[in-house]
Amino acid sequence: MAALDLDLAGHTALVCGASAGIGRETALILAAHGARVVALARRRERLEGLVDELSAVSGSAADFVVADLDDTAALQRAVSGVSATILINNTGGPPAGPLTEASPDALRSAFNRHVIGAQVLLQAMLPDMQASGYGRIINVLSTSVREPIPNLGVSNTIRGAMASWAKSLSKELGPGITINNVLPGFTDTERLASLKQAVAGRTGTSQEAVMQGWIGRVPEGRLGHPSELAGLIAFLVSPAGAYIRGQSVAVDGGRLNAI
Repeated sequence: MAALDLDLAGHTALVCGASAGIGRETALILAAHGARVVALARRRERLEGLVDELSAVSGSAADFVVADLDDTAALQRAVSGVSATILINNTGGPPAGPLTEASPDALRSAFNRHVIGAQVLLQAMLPDMQASGYGRIINVLSTSVREPIPNLGVSNTIRGAMASWAKSLSKELGPGITINNVLPGFTDTERLASLKQAVAGRTGTSQEAVMQGWIGRVPEGRLGHPSELAGLIAFLVSPAGAYIRGQSVAVDGGRLNAI
């Protein structure tokens, strides 16, 4: 039996949100499989440290781009010289809160950061994917794509929009260029820590109680680790994942009730 082909040598991966959490672990695992990684985030000091790690892991030079997905024009300029056949769309979600209390500006800002930002990156990277006949686009979204999460009204809305964007593209992109979504459950990241604090403040309970409430809903009985998301992403962007297209795959320890 042939081994899985997970070799990414010769490919460049643009990984967004690479300064922490799922983005950072994804950048490291793609480098370990041979990809040249371009790490994109807002925090220069974290990126400078990360590229040294990436170069050590892959044996080839890594690079970084400092950019804020909220600033569309600046993002376009920042990636204008980047060519990649692998694109990882990953950015922090909107603040918590019920949708009834969200301002139109909150929705507009979130749509710009996620959907418009992803569209800018798609159009910047797509020509290189088409020229090489190989392209992989992964969107790190949320299990709210399947089941909306209480008190995350804006995030639920925007994650759903991203999933629809991806499904539409899966019908338009040519052979060899795939797009898929990875749906994290409760994952041990800075984002989850901030949500824990927000929920505790809103409900008047302790952060530990909030955490235990979340873990109690997960059959695996623990939080996920960013590396577990990164492992799935590495498979999906590899040659072994070539026939998976337009899918939303949950990595949630079994929490979702949907079939």
